[in-house]
Amino acid sequence: MPRRTLRHLVGPRGSLRGSTGKQGRQGKTPKVVALGGGMGLSASLTALRRITGDLTAVVTVADDGGSSGRLRDELGVLPPGDLRKALAALCGDDDWGRTWAEVIQHRFESKGELHEHAVGNLLIVALWEQLGDHVQALDLVGKLLGAHGRVLPMSAVPLELRARVRGHDPARPDELSTVRGQATVALTRGEVQEVHLVPRDPPAVPEAVQAVLDADWVVLGPGSWFSSVIPHLLVPELLGALTETKARKVLSLNLAPQPGETDGFSPQRHLEVLARHAPKLAFDVVLADQDAVPDQDSLSEAAEQLGGKVELAPVAAPDRAPKHDPELLAAAYDRIFRMHGRIGPWR
Repeated sequence: MPRRTLRHLVGPRGSLRGSTGKQGRQGKTPKVVALGGGMGLSASLTALRRITGDLTAVVTVADDGGSSGRLRDELGVLPPGDLRKALAALCGDDDWGRTWAEVIQHRFESKGELHEHAVGNLLIVALWEQLGDHVQALDLVGKLLGAHGRVLPMSAVPLELRARVRGHDPARPDELSTVRGQATVALTRGEVQEVHLVPRDPPAVPEAVQAVLDADWVVLGPGSWFSSVIPHLLVPELLGALTETKARKVLSLNLAPQPGETDGFSPQRHLEVLARHAPKLAFDVVLADQDAVPDQDSLSEAAEQLGGKVELAPVAAPDRAPKHDPELLAAAYDRIFRMHGRIGPWR
């Protein structure tokens, strides 16, 4: 499709011509921004789109594995995988939404170069090349899917995640070493001490910064703690917006430690390592599943150090797998939004 034909579908930066989404419902539902990546962010988005018509996802762009890593290496683009997953999570429960969610998540199986590439990854990268604009391209994909919200990358440049890890080499359990790449960090058998991004001061996407500043509520997590949650706090402009925003903030904890990355971490340990990476950042609420917190007093103390209080709720899927139930998580978020103060006349 010629570039001019694509561009006529996209209005001024940050808007869509002919959009049928719910983005104009200001004053009726809270403006919510959810930050994260991977399946954790997808869980939050699947829940949040049930309770608000004004939802923006801000997504990590440090993935270097699988289809995303291959496209990143070959074309020098942002890794599209976590952005694709966020868009799929925002698809509706009608036939249109379910069909498109399945299409963009579909992976090719072959003996050639297309093997394991996701359709959505190729679509997103193609639109980036056609439009030359990350935000407009993602907005256009969202329109095609009928997405119940907006998806933005946290930075406009591909990022590399690096971690200081103790015992990455099992033969040297006390040795500190630097581990490079999100995929490697996520699977390390050592103990992650800290993470940083390369470049260390990446530019934030302006629309992501503005969304945080304009929000009523900001939700961080759940997700891979060191590779999907904390990286948002390592982008200076984004951290500044999170610190300055008048929005109330929810930190949503995982249901269980992640094998490799956070093996052996207690819920309060997650809060402690986050605070080390962003010591000035405060949260109003820490949301945790009531069955995933063996020591509620210790978690409450850690939450108080972040300026907030703990809300315990049943948010796990009933099959006991470590995944969130969308309806239960939506109910928990809705209760928090109602009980912990309202910003603006959205109720």
